[in-house]
Formats: sequence, C-alpha cells, structure tokens
Amino acid sequence: MSKGEDRQTQGVRPSLFLERQSYRRRRLTDAARLLPVLGAALIAIPLLWPSGDAVQDGIPLSSAILYIFSCWVVLIAASLIFGFASRHKTANDDSEPESDRWQP
Repeated sequence: MSKGEDRQTQGVRPSLFLERQSYRRRRLTDAARLLPVLGAALIAIPLLWPSGDAVQDGIPLSSAILYIFSCWVVLIAASLIFGFASRHKTANDDSEPESDRWQP
C-alpha cells in the first residue's frame, strides 16, 4: 500500500483555508466589533473643532449637536445592517464544515 492510499482511507483532510461562508461571517463579526470604536472616534470629532467667542471663530453649538445626532443615527443604522447580515449568514450556514468531518 502506498502513502496516498492510506490518506484516502482515513477521511477527508481539512483544508488550510477557511470556507468562504465562515470567512465572510468572521469578517462581518470583526467589522461589527469595530463599530463602537468607530462611533467613539466620530462622536469625539467635535472636541477638535475650534471654539471661539465670536461667531466667525468657532462652530455653532447647533451644528455640533446636529453632527452628533447624525452620527448616532448612522451608527444605529449600521448596527441594524450588521445584525440583519449576520442573522442571514448564520441562517444559510446549516452545512457541516469539512474540518469537523475529518477523523485522524
């Protein structure tokens, strides 16, 4: 018996790369985990805006509040999109991965 025949009788060998579905699901999870960091950075941007006593020197407070509210709405929409996408990915992933079937 050759070594190639021994491998075939032991079972399916796991691939070195992740399956496309699980790879996309993990990247989607990673992006969702970075969403709070992005939100904190976006909401902290008004702290960098110049403030002044005269109207020409600084940004009005109403513009800053409108910007923060807009960032808040965009973050909620992005989290909803990530939630629906992850639910859709897990619903379609009912197959058994190849690596689980391999018995050494």
